Amino acid sequence: MKNIGVVTSGGDAPGMNAAIRAVVRIAYSKNFQVLGFKRGWEGLITNTFKTLTPRSVGGILQLGGTILYTSRCPRFRKRDGVKKAAETLALNNLDGIIVIGGNGSFKGALELSKETDTLIVGVPATIDNDVFGTDETIGFDTAANTAVTEIDKIRDTAISHERIFIVEVMGRKRGFLALTVGVTVGAEIILVPEVKYTKEKILKTLRENSARGKRSGIIVAAEGIGDTRKLAIDLEEKSGAEVRLSILGYAQRGGNPTTRSRLLANLFADKAVEMLSKEQGNRIVGLQKGRITSIKLEKSCKAEKPLDLDLLKLANILAA
Repeated sequence: MKNIGVVTSGGDAPGMNAAIRAVVRIAYSKNFQVLGFKRGWEGLITNTFKTLTPRSVGGILQLGGTILYTSRCPRFRKRDGVKKAAETLALNNLDGIIVIGGNGSFKGALELSKETDTLIVGVPATIDNDVFGTDETIGFDTAANTAVTEIDKIRDTAISHERIFIVEVMGRKRGFLALTVGVTVGAEIILVPEVKYTKEKILKTLRENSARGKRSGIIVAAEGIGDTRKLAIDLEEKSGAEVRLSILGYAQRGGNPTTRSRLLANLFADKAVEMLSKEQGNRIVGLQKGRITSIKLEKSCKAEKPLDLDLLKLANILAA
């Protein structure tokens, strides 16, 4: 019988619980035992875990968050923390460990792989959708739908009061969420960290919209574009329109995972466990061109997933 571990690390994403459930039940079908480490990398450093069984993961498929909890772990950013985690893997005789998380989690996993022979497989779960090697991550669809639902409501108020609303969505470094949400809510302007913007260009767009008879509008902005509070004040002063700011915040991380997020969780988990059963590791699973596949962990960590700028151009056309 093989022993494998599972850990959820970094920011939580809807569908993490679905992935945990799938990992455990698929692993047991292959005669594996599963240890779930608590609070991300901290659990590996402190050897804090619980044994997971098909029954213990019952009833969690539809839940947001993660039953294993997660945390930021500054100690894991240092060599002694990584070495301690490697010792925990050896102490528990783990043949493999599945890391459910995003870019930061995978970079930590890459460092851990240098200190251990335990096979590591990454399962991409982040609302940012910025992991290289997969077209989509667990939780992204849920977060996008959460944002769309809220912005549709805000649009009603924007129209009623003839206002411009800046809606800030998550995305400190990347604009995948802002772009997808912006297109699907019909935003007049989409601001992402990857593309520099000027207030003058925004004002020009607002004036052109006003000349076409648009008396309201939605600007979807990723949090990483800068101070949206100041932007709202400046635009109101210079445009003559009423401008309001709405920050959606952490609501995007929670909630019941959508069908899409649950499906990806199950498919990714199946691939991850299959790889460990074949003694393949130091890779991440992903969705590429409709197929579940995998790439090297190191490649995923060192390459940057490109934002679809053609989609941004399409959004500008649709917003006319």
